Amino acid sequence: MIHTPHVDWFSISTILVLIGGSFVALLSAVLVPSAWRRTVSVAVAALTATGGIVTSVRLYVDSANGHRVIADSFYRDRWTALSQVLICAIALATVLVGAERMRAHESEFYALLLASTAGMAFFVGAANLMTLFLSLEWFSIALYVLCAIDYELAGSLEAGLKYLVVGSFGSAALLFGSALVYGATNHIGFVEIAAAAQSHDVLLVLGLAMIIAGLAFKSSSAPFHMWTPDVYQGAPTTVTAFMSAATKVAAFALTLRVMRTAFPQEAHLWTWAFAGIAVASLVIGNLAALVQTDVKRMLAYSSISHAGFILIGLATGTALGGRAVMYYLVPYSAMAFGSFAIVAARERELGARVTLQNLAGLGWERPFLGVAMWFFMFGFAGLPLGGGFVGKFYVLSAAYDHGWTWLVIVGVLATLVSLYYYLGVVRAIYMRPSSELALATGGSPARETLVHVAVGAALVVSVGSLVAVGPLITLAKHAAATLPF
Repeated sequence: MIHTPHVDWFSISTILVLIGGSFVALLSAVLVPSAWRRTVSVAVAALTATGGIVTSVRLYVDSANGHRVIADSFYRDRWTALSQVLICAIALATVLVGAERMRAHESEFYALLLASTAGMAFFVGAANLMTLFLSLEWFSIALYVLCAIDYELAGSLEAGLKYLVVGSFGSAALLFGSALVYGATNHIGFVEIAAAAQSHDVLLVLGLAMIIAGLAFKSSSAPFHMWTPDVYQGAPTTVTAFMSAATKVAAFALTLRVMRTAFPQEAHLWTWAFAGIAVASLVIGNLAALVQTDVKRMLAYSSISHAGFILIGLATGTALGGRAVMYYLVPYSAMAFGSFAIVAARERELGARVTLQNLAGLGWERPFLGVAMWFFMFGFAGLPLGGGFVGKFYVLSAAYDHGWTWLVIVGVLATLVSLYYYLGVVRAIYMRPSSELALATGGSPARETLVHVAVGAALVVSVGSLVAVGPLITLAKHAAATLPF
């Protein structure tokens, strides 16, 4: 007789809701008349993402005492639940932007979006190497297709192929590293790996190094970032907005859990490894962004530099660093998604790629989007107009508390460098002389209500994370308390 484990269905309720919504969205492609297909697909996706937020919030409330479920393969705790809330919220915002951007393959787009979101929701709760890899491939394969879904868009197919090829190397590194760790410990569970690991085990250290490399690929951290600028630039901007925010949340939430749960005995190695990756991300991301004229490409390098800031908190390996990572992900996700959503709106007006040249005049043509972009850029730069300021202060405080003053100095210098290209965007929006303006022609821009709603929500979260910094830090503290610091 085959023994079947007890299944805590509520612990995976968010995932089940998202999978169900994905199936319904896909079925609408063949069962719903074409005249109603777009409306039905958007409604299904929006309701599903909202349902995912509701179930995740309920899980956060009811999971004060974190533990493993379903044969010790999945974590039911507040770290998982809060990460799922962020991922589902990003998915909901993506649905709103996609409702006015996607004009072909709508049902397939939302089915893949929800499937990818479900994979990420499973990924952040992984409790062993098997569920980690399966969930990683789950959401990655959906993202590969999403990048290439608008095959009439120049660069979309190329972006999907590049992501597939380079992402496969990251997945292979992660899988091979997992095999080495299993060979060294004879276990795949994170807790069991920590209990069985022996110090100075070369096989274990090599496996850990390859796992770090594989996760760094997914988080767009330098020097494993080579796919990011090309994929972000070539993919449909709606997909880029989702990737820039959701994959960061999933990758960093899972990375911190794996390091603290499975490899605490090797903290003297992986803390320095992540500190080095953080410095590389800050240097490469900021210096490369300085010379970009394509706004999507500039924001891609910006995301690499912000991965460096998040890694500063992660590299400390402390409870303060864990809280800083979770807090930082909230305003960063809002600012990253909101800025790409504005680029998507501008692309639709111009019918061309958005550059610093043709971004000119956005603040006068679209006052709300201009103000929002201004807030997002200042927030990225760490100025006190949003939660980005507190996020950077938090991760640098964790580094200082850990005794890494040199890393704090690197972070401050990187912030100063970033002011140049972030303020360059603001200058392009408002301060270009009339002789340089390249305004959109063809009359008044089309009203995109749902895009404005999504950008407005991102702006509220970005600014609100500064205004309501106390409650957010408390949420992050309770979530990080479930990790073994």
